[in-house]
This record gives sequence, structure tokens and C-alpha cells, in this order.
Amino acid sequence: MRIEINGKVKEVPDGISLQSLLEHLSLPQRRVAVELDHQVIRKIDWPSTLVNDGARIEVVHFVGGG
Repeated sequence: MRIEINGKVKEVPDGISLQSLLEHLSLPQRRVAVELDHQVIRKIDWPSTLVNDGARIEVVHFVGGG
């Protein structure tokens, strides 16, 4: 299926969860926030949240500094 992640179209397996998607795309799972179709998804819900064809996902990395 096709999804848009951070503005880029990607082909991913059908029925993939958010957590599996991050693993599939080799994205870090620490210190990130995930928005699925304009809704922020809690990290605890990533394994049970399925991604549908045409989904729009934003992954935001938190960066520390001073």
C-alpha cells in the first residue's frame, strides 16, 4: 500500500502497525512523536494502531540543546 510519511510517498506492507512501520523504515522510536492523519498517537498505542492505504504520517524527532 502507499502512504505519505513526512511528505514523501512510500510503499509499505498491508496491515502494518505504526510500531512495525517505524521498524520497517529504520526510524528511531525514542524521542519521537507520531501523527497519523492529523492525530497524535500515544507511543503505548503504536503496536495496536494499524496504518491504512493513503495514510498521512508525520514523525517528529525531539532534539535537545542549549
